[in-house]
Amino acid sequence: MSEITLTAEIRKNVGKRIRAMRKTGKVPGIYYGHGQQNIPVSLPAPTLTPLYSTSETHVINLKLDDGSSHLCVLRDVQIDPVTEKPVHFDLFGLNENETLTIQIPVKLTGGIPKGVREGGILQHVLHKLKVSCLPKHIPDHVEINVEDLAINHSVHVKDLTIPNVTIMENATSTIVAVVPPVVVKEPEPTVAVVPTAEAPAEPEVIAKGKKPEEGAEEVDEKKKPEEKKKPEEKKKPEEKKK
Repeated sequence: MSEITLTAEIRKNVGKRIRAMRKTGKVPGIYYGHGQQNIPVSLPAPTLTPLYSTSETHVINLKLDDGSSHLCVLRDVQIDPVTEKPVHFDLFGLNENETLTIQIPVKLTGGIPKGVREGGILQHVLHKLKVSCLPKHIPDHVEINVEDLAINHSVHVKDLTIPNVTIMENATSTIVAVVPPVVVKEPEPTVAVVPTAEAPAEPEVIAKGKKPEEGAEEVDEKKKPEEKKKPEEKKKPEEKKK
């Protein structure tokens, strides 16, 4: 693991005075460790930026303005969501005989995987691995060669071996994989059914009178049935002349 040296000031400004300190371009932080006293410190923002923007893990040799030195690692950085500038940082003190848990970056090597050249898609699932080890065994990063990774093949946590380091992640967790391309099925075109206009119904002819039954002859309504003749009255016999 690479080691870098940083010079920081012991911070005396706390509370509301921190805002004034940030305006001068300095970032407040805290140094702490097991069995050690917490020390409030500050660093110039340009000095802090390379520590959290890199893909490497560094052991920091922290030199304070009181003449003391401390080995530590950057444990956390708080970033302002609006300005995207660091507003606070944590440094964790190391004890050379004490194991610590730390996250190590995962770096993919080997260029374009075989499966990607065949049309697959590379999925980098875990970008950092949580490990436990002594400070002297902290790796800068974990390298995974993906050149021969074919479609439907992946690298899991259980496939890695790091000397003097215990990986704290789930053994079955996928770190990187090449998956088949996603085929988007185009929806079948829908044919709009236009309702056909119904032909206007023929007007119903309402016939006057009684509807004739089937098989019966129709009766002309204009012809009226003949009236029955009244029987003729019999003529009375004429009376005889006297």
